[in-house]
Amino acid sequence: MNIDLTQTTSSQVNAALVKARRAAGFPAVGMVLTLVIVTDEGNHYDALKAASDASWEHPSRILVVIRRPGRSPRDRSQARLDAEVRLGGETGTGETVLLRLHGELASHTSSVVLPLLLPDAPVVVWWPEDAPEHPAADLLGALAQRRITDSAAAEDPAAMLGHRAETYAPGDTDLAWTRVTPWRSVLAAALDQKPTRITGAVVEGEEDNPSTELLALWLADRLDVPVERVVSGGPGITAVRLATPDGEICLDRPDGRLAALAVPGQPDRSVALHRRSTAELIAEELRRLDPDEAYHHALCHGLNARPGPEGCATRQPSAARRAARTPQAGAAADAGDAPGATGAPQGDEGAAAKEPEKAPGKPARAGRAAPGKPEKTGGKAGGR
Repeated sequence: MNIDLTQTTSSQVNAALVKARRAAGFPAVGMVLTLVIVTDEGNHYDALKAASDASWEHPSRILVVIRRPGRSPRDRSQARLDAEVRLGGETGTGETVLLRLHGELASHTSSVVLPLLLPDAPVVVWWPEDAPEHPAADLLGALAQRRITDSAAAEDPAAMLGHRAETYAPGDTDLAWTRVTPWRSVLAAALDQKPTRITGAVVEGEEDNPSTELLALWLADRLDVPVERVVSGGPGITAVRLATPDGEICLDRPDGRLAALAVPGQPDRSVALHRRSTAELIAEELRRLDPDEAYHHALCHGLNARPGPEGCATRQPSAARRAARTPQAGAAADAGDAPGATGAPQGDEGAAAKEPEKAPGKPARAGRAAPGKPEKTGGKAGGR
């Protein structure tokens, strides 16, 4: 059922939702969250299709906010709300409302969206394109428990990762990070089967793929080893190699669908590692609405900073911090900063051992390149 509303208000949209629900025979509200999609006319179809597919797993009220500020001064001075209410059919198991905000109203999206949120239900905001510089400070982002962006949609994905690290707030996440979940799972399982000491790692992937950078940062943070970035032809991430005293653990995916896992002393295995659709990525993000600490730590590792409860605790590189200390204070502080050695995978990610107590006098971990400033490897930009 579709209901078109022109020059309407939020209260009239709510009344249309109730009318459509009763006409369809669903008087009760069985949705678990509100998903707000902030997009434009050119991208709203693909975003809505992905959200509708994800709603079969997470029944939700989907609010698609389409800003149309207008080009002429006259159009920008007007304020009009047009809405389309969809229920049933291809819209999934929830409710869908398309909100087109014209003129001056495009600058006041929160006042339109707030009355349409499901009561006592979590709110997730997703920006498929053109995310705000500080999602948590955005008026819509402030309403949400979870804020989803995509660094891959930025003009400079590596620089965007650095900016996301500087503006991080609990609840922020990135679809570039969601794309590496299968890689993290397979690598963690491989180390669970063969606990060993990792001495180095190599991540191969496309030059402008932020998922390659995030996976390398996660490995460097969890394993506390140098990670080399190597540019490949793709698609996406193509291989991860972990150096061990017994040989190399290799996860190689040249075609974007099937990967080969090689572990020393074990037969080679094939692993299904296909590149997932946007609907699958959104469905994964909607499964957990608490802050993603692993994503937070990986981002902040790129700034050579210890993550705090909100954002990175410091932006100053570790080498500069040590230079600013006295020799006595620097030695004591370096001992406190030193991470533990890595063994069998444990904890949430399963890719690194739980850090033991810091040994006094152990040197601090060397600073690594921040996102957007890749190391040079093999004559190519190692960060991509």
